[in-house]
Amino acid sequence: MSSLPSVREPLASGDSLSAQPPAAPLHIERGTSAFWRAVVALFASGFSTFSLLYFVQPLLPLFSHDFGLSPAASSLALSLTTALLAASMLLASAMSERLGRRTLMIASLLSSAALTTAMALFPEWPALLFMRALMGITLSGLPAVAMAYVGEEIEPRAAGLAMGLYIGGSAIGGMSGRLLAGVIADGHGWRVAALVIGLIGFAGAALFWKTLPPSRNFHPRSLDLRSVLAGFRSHLGNAVMLRLFAQGFLLMGGFVAVYNYVGFRLLAPPFSLGHAVVGMVSVVYLAGIFSSAWMGDLAARHGHGRVMTAGVLLQLAGSLLTLSENLWLLVAGMAVLTFGFFGAHSICSSWVARAARHGRAQASSLYLFGYYCGSSLIGAGGGYALADAGWTGFIGLVAILLVLAAANAFLLTRRASAV
Repeated sequence: MSSLPSVREPLASGDSLSAQPPAAPLHIERGTSAFWRAVVALFASGFSTFSLLYFVQPLLPLFSHDFGLSPAASSLALSLTTALLAASMLLASAMSERLGRRTLMIASLLSSAALTTAMALFPEWPALLFMRALMGITLSGLPAVAMAYVGEEIEPRAAGLAMGLYIGGSAIGGMSGRLLAGVIADGHGWRVAALVIGLIGFAGAALFWKTLPPSRNFHPRSLDLRSVLAGFRSHLGNAVMLRLFAQGFLLMGGFVAVYNYVGFRLLAPPFSLGHAVVGMVSVVYLAGIFSSAWMGDLAARHGHGRVMTAGVLLQLAGSLLTLSENLWLLVAGMAVLTFGFFGAHSICSSWVARAARHGRAQASSLYLFGYYCGSSLIGAGGGYALADAGWTGFIGLVAILLVLAAANAFLLTRRASAV
């Protein structure tokens, strides 16, 4: 039995009122009702955040057509959001130390849903980009803080599962946002798609608000810029943390780049699919829902480094399968890529929360800074590789990134085994 106190269920009505109350709980224990409430809330937050963030991905060819843009220029609807998200999370993590994890996460979801519904009112490309840039700032209040909440509130042996289920919610949200946006836009245009996704975001925010247990281990601190910067410097001076931050950059960059531009490939010969069908390819995100929880739990038994390396190699194999001109092999490649990515990301993000002995929100925000910088830089830059070298040259770039990620995972494995 764990020596750590845990969140317990309330006393039954027949229990003696004279009994001494238990010691103040420290962690939410796996299997309790508080644990499942936290899991449901984190799942809902991941679903909402990533449907709001990524629903524009299957719409990039429509933006390109409607506004007369190149593929790389249309990708700014996502890359600009993730760039502002990466930068803003560094501040958001510091603000959460003062305002509280729960408050900031709720405000993040509500404001992001409002901005998405407002997109339907702005018909010009610069205005749409401005709304998406603001969303990068508002969304920043959730991802890094959610990782910190898990590290603080969930017992260590269940943190990998909780993080995996949060990322599973992210996978379903990313899938649903892409799928619904593609289908709705095909019949009613992208503005109606934005309105529907925004309303779904409001529903997810309400569920999160109602179910997330309050923080028990969080203690508010004043915003001390000197201590915040010292915390960042401490994490940046840790070789293992630096490798984990770099891993997020490489994994996310390779993943998002493929999803950004696979729509252009499927709309063109030899596939010549419609926008609704292209949007339905995101159903392969279901592979990520399973792998994030399964591989996160598997890593606790077989080692984080070894299982993460396997996830990276699967992501690499999946990207190479998209070179096929057989539709079913290409879709299978997207599924394998998604399975490998979400498994590796689940392990890497929980490793960051576990390795940070202090300043967990800052450590998480630095990891996600690298993660979303990969999304922005490689996601946008991949469009130029696609234009200059075609799909084969583009996948060659992705493969190089993932080979580097596999080598980094191997070095992390050796470092962990040496400790």
